[in-house]
Amino acid sequence: MANDQYKDLENGIEKGVDDLQKPLIQQAKCVVSEGESGKNDSIWMVLLSTFVAVCGSFEFGACVGYSAPTQSAIRHDLNLSIAEYSMFGSIITIGAMIGAITSGKIADLIGRKGAMRISAVFCITGWLAVYFSKGTWSLDMGRFSTGYGIGIFSFVVPIFIAEIAPKNLRGGLATLNQLMIVCGASTAYLLGTVITWRTLALTGFLPCIFLLVGLFFIPESPRWLAKMGLQKEFELALHKLRGRDADVSQESADIQASIDTLQYLPKARIIDLFNRKYTSAVIIGVGLMVFQQFGGINGIGFYASETFVAAGFSSGKLGTIAYAIIQVPITVVGAILMDKLGRRPLLMISASGTFLGSFLAGASFFLKGQGLLLEWDPVLAVSGVLIYIASFSVGMGPVPWVIMSEIFPIHMKGLAGSLVVLVNWLGAWAVSYTFNFLMSWSSTGTFMLYAGFCALTVLFVVKIVPETKGKTLEQIQASINS
Repeated sequence: MANDQYKDLENGIEKGVDDLQKPLIQQAKCVVSEGESGKNDSIWMVLLSTFVAVCGSFEFGACVGYSAPTQSAIRHDLNLSIAEYSMFGSIITIGAMIGAITSGKIADLIGRKGAMRISAVFCITGWLAVYFSKGTWSLDMGRFSTGYGIGIFSFVVPIFIAEIAPKNLRGGLATLNQLMIVCGASTAYLLGTVITWRTLALTGFLPCIFLLVGLFFIPESPRWLAKMGLQKEFELALHKLRGRDADVSQESADIQASIDTLQYLPKARIIDLFNRKYTSAVIIGVGLMVFQQFGGINGIGFYASETFVAAGFSSGKLGTIAYAIIQVPITVVGAILMDKLGRRPLLMISASGTFLGSFLAGASFFLKGQGLLLEWDPVLAVSGVLIYIASFSVGMGPVPWVIMSEIFPIHMKGLAGSLVVLVNWLGAWAVSYTFNFLMSWSSTGTFMLYAGFCALTVLFVVKIVPETKGKTLEQIQASINS
């Protein structure tokens, strides 16, 4: 009987799915409207929980952005060769890959809050190692440790936000993950120009401290509590997030029905990812991360300064500062549009913009190679890169993480999410590692290659990616599985 019920649910025709078509917090809205204080409690607790979680995202950005402004100072102080510093810069992705592999298991075993605590501890340990470094070994181990921490953050933060947010706010709140990554990286870029590299390492402590303290004041994910059978804690967390006067009976019943059905399923295994029921979700999640990374974001971002110099500028400093500053307001725009336009339109607009930016940058190098319009080539290159990063920040940066947090059933979320994050970090490593080699081969060819991937992204979104705006997580997953 239980198996039959599960099969029906996977096909989207189980009796309870009719109930899932109702808005997730429909009843809560009715009651909350009668008590403004309850509504305010609900909004502020969701916002506080999101703010605490995205301290991990800010830490993510700070870790990634640290190596860019500190290269010359660290090499000089510690007498590092280019190869040794390249190892320092890239080893963070190795740590992040391992963090990604273990992130789902950790988040499922000790909860979303527990996973964030472990991430913060690894990041603090890493920053301490970097601060006290006297040679390459402690420097690399510190960088690796911060990489492991942000590998977990990159999975658990968007998952936590998706599981606590009401459906009408979920897209915008989840976009704050990418916004704070951008803010962290931009802050590291700018602070690195005015303070020493050791002091900059100490600033990496701050978001971790805020996160560790803040976790004491916010609830755990209700869906994880329900999955673990902690009924009392589940109800309490849901009331904290929806308001003390809110009627959460419908939402609670929907979540509990989904969890109860999952109890009859065997433990998720890697081979289950290739089960036909989950193939669509895996293709969507992995595909978006492949196109996000192989569009060239980490190559263009990590080596922006060198790219501007290669295009003809005497110094890449001004272009790099513009690159850092432009990301923040554009990502804010993406957060506002997420739940207005929807995920698919933002992805298509963003991918089209990154295509245009890559094409313009490639064209500038082509013209320079032909000796044409030499006075305009640097301007065209900077314009192309800034168009690229602005377009990426509005859609291709945040939206794949939002969709990743929405499409997998909770019993598969740990395993599938780990796979998706691992693919993302593998792509980040591959692009950042090959960028300089590709630029040595052909600057024009490099950017035209990225433009080709951006064009393919538009086709992928049109053909494969569903719209998830305005739907509960249970509705999204039932729709994809059917």
